[in-house]
Amino acid sequence: MKLYSFDGVDATLDLLPLAARRALDVSGLKVSLETWRALPLAGRRTLVEIGSAPVVDMARAEAALGAGAFTRIEGSADLAISAVPTELSKTLGSKRPISQALWNALSPLDRYALVKVASRGKPDRLDAAYAEIVGHSALSTHLGPAGGARMVDVSQKAASLRHAVAESRVSMNADAFGRVKAATVPKGDVLGTARLAGIMAAKRTGELIPLCHPLALTKLELTLELDDAASAIGVRATVEAFDRTGVEMEALTAVSVAALTVYDMLKGIDRAMEIGPTRLVVKRGGRSGDFKR
Repeated sequence: MKLYSFDGVDATLDLLPLAARRALDVSGLKVSLETWRALPLAGRRTLVEIGSAPVVDMARAEAALGAGAFTRIEGSADLAISAVPTELSKTLGSKRPISQALWNALSPLDRYALVKVASRGKPDRLDAAYAEIVGHSALSTHLGPAGGARMVDVSQKAASLRHAVAESRVSMNADAFGRVKAATVPKGDVLGTARLAGIMAAKRTGELIPLCHPLALTKLELTLELDDAASAIGVRATVEAFDRTGVEMEALTAVSVAALTVYDMLKGIDRAMEIGPTRLVVKRGGRSGDFKR
């Protein structure tokens, strides 16, 4: 249940909070303040919970009000994440920036609240709403309003095919390279072990990198190739998923951990090995468009 401090509504719910307003607006329902106050506290809490959710349950909202306790109006759909509303940007002005990336990161209720408050023409209240909803987030989508780290909400994005390719490289002396090629490394199969390590790491990227979303990968190919001329091992990962966010970090994690595994297995032979460059090669899918090095 989401209550904003700037809204001036406490847990008694004597006034109609923005979360409940969103539930009613989306559902096409209107109630007077008297009707709101006449509802049992449990019913008012239910409406606030419905309005705080990513998607408004319209049938549940109507049931929470009870028969005859409302007027039907034209419902208003949740604000699209595709673009920051022009009027909101104008009202906020340059001193209260809100980027497209930040708009995407806000919850549906946060977007509703900002637009609702901005439309009322009360600068002081808009200042308070912006500070509470956006705050430090204006500097980074991974910062919450108060400045703490947060995972970006991607629930409103449409799932699509995401594709990424990353590569890395481990350069070593001739002795270490020769042993890899001859499969005489004391620790065992370097290429096979590194390949498995990279695949396992990619699947756990969400656990390794803070604020990274856990994804169900649909494709993960990792190859290690010997470069005789340079005494080096090239590492390349191709990753795909049908999801709401990209798989660049999974691909980069795969090649990074595979390269580290190569180093670990050969460090007894050559401690001067070098890793890199590690880089993204291809990225496809998502709102930010395609990338190819």
